[in-house]
Amino acid sequence: MERSLSMELVRVTEAAALASARWMGRGKKDEADDAATTAMRNVFDTIPMKGTVVIGEGEMDEAPMLYIGEKLGTGYGPRVDVAVDPLEGTNIVASGTWNALAVLAVADHGNLLHAPDMYMDKIAVGPEAVGMIDINASVTDNLRAVAKAKNKEIEDVVATILNRPRHEKIIQEIREAGARIKLISDGDVAAAINTAFEGTGVDILFGSGGAPEGVIAAVALKCLGGEIQGKLLPQDDAELERCIKMGITDVNRVLRMEDLVKGDDAIFAATGVTDGELLKGVQFKGSIGTTQSVVMRAKSGTVRFIDGTHSLKKKPDLVIKP
Repeated sequence: MERSLSMELVRVTEAAALASARWMGRGKKDEADDAATTAMRNVFDTIPMKGTVVIGEGEMDEAPMLYIGEKLGTGYGPRVDVAVDPLEGTNIVASGTWNALAVLAVADHGNLLHAPDMYMDKIAVGPEAVGMIDINASVTDNLRAVAKAKNKEIEDVVATILNRPRHEKIIQEIREAGARIKLISDGDVAAAINTAFEGTGVDILFGSGGAPEGVIAAVALKCLGGEIQGKLLPQDDAELERCIKMGITDVNRVLRMEDLVKGDDAIFAATGVTDGELLKGVQFKGSIGTTQSVVMRAKSGTVRFIDGTHSLKKKPDLVIKP
């Protein structure tokens, strides 16, 4: 992939964030998602690449899609697989709470797992704890391993997990082990990424969430030198059949970084829609919108934080018309 693609892709997440942020706190998650999707598609069509969506919006949200198999880009440039979540955290935007993102991930053609839209059990850490975690080990053992890797007491470790009834047992074990917990309502892509940044105060992610989001998080953690492991959790025969069609006949198989994103190169980009630990959300004043984004590339290890100021008067549709 060309290195200039990184900066081009930030334009895509910025547009999705600006469009969806207008719906913050208005209780209309589908309208916010539709705005993000439309803006993302429009800007993608100006990017010099031959992209194919391999992970689009999931059926769980029952929202408009950038559908799997859709072609993106101008049709010229590198051939890439694209994973998108125009609005990671539709409920977050609807309620105006923390950590909604517009996110995408890109890798050379054939290098992203075509994860089915089902749940995946996940565990994720940042660079200091790579090689120390095991999704098949107990929660307590993983907490101890992370504490040792980061030169902390277990009481200093912060685990993050979606606040769901299905996670009650994990939450109880974390508390009994003496670690602290940051419960989140939605948005486990942001939560996984936060494990790789010291300033977020998060050390490890546990629990199940969407499998497509697991692949997107894997690209980010590959760029950051972190680690995520996952296991698909089919809920019925139809989902089990989808696993088999993917070539995963053993659903207990652990999906590691090299299974989720192959090769030595990938790009991840995200723009904050609402405020979070890592990125500030979109702010509006008159015809000006401000954004904060992060873009990273695995091959170079470069991580860039980008503050953007956008004239919505000059660029009302978020793209410059030829």
